[in-house]
Amino acid sequence: MTKASGPARLVAILSIIFGLVAIGGGVATWATITAQLSAENITVPKDSPLVPGAKVQDPISAYAQAEIINHHALTASGGKTYAELGALITEARNAGDTAKADELQAQRNTMMNASFLRASLFTSVLAYGVSLLVMGLGVMFLLLGWAFGSLARPRSVDAGA
Repeated sequence: MTKASGPARLVAILSIIFGLVAIGGGVATWATITAQLSAENITVPKDSPLVPGAKVQDPISAYAQAEIINHHALTASGGKTYAELGALITEARNAGDTAKADELQAQRNTMMNASFLRASLFTSVLAYGVSLLVMGLGVMFLLLGWAFGSLARPRSVDAGA
């Protein structure tokens, strides 16, 4: 006599389907991010401590580019952040030094642009991480589907049971 488990079979099928969809979605997302970054033709500057000269098309090169942008922007601003420059601009204006305020505003604009670029690159890094997570979950769901599927297979049951 054999006994099959309908719920385990259903969970197995749904898990395998979800796993395949998750892996496909993660791969498609990874490929899309890579294509979009690659299309920008960005190269990590040679003075970057991480992957100098690399084309920005993966999470490591995107992170490296974001970090070197921050380094260059802070160098251009004398180490002052966007917020610190705002306070200095206010001080210069209150003191009547419009030339200094204008100079600081130009530095602040550089810091603002750097912040926007860094945020975009960090969004790419985050998206890579999420796509990797989804692919990992897809693999886990495939394994769960396989495990539930093995439970759902008819097996011999002792006649006395």
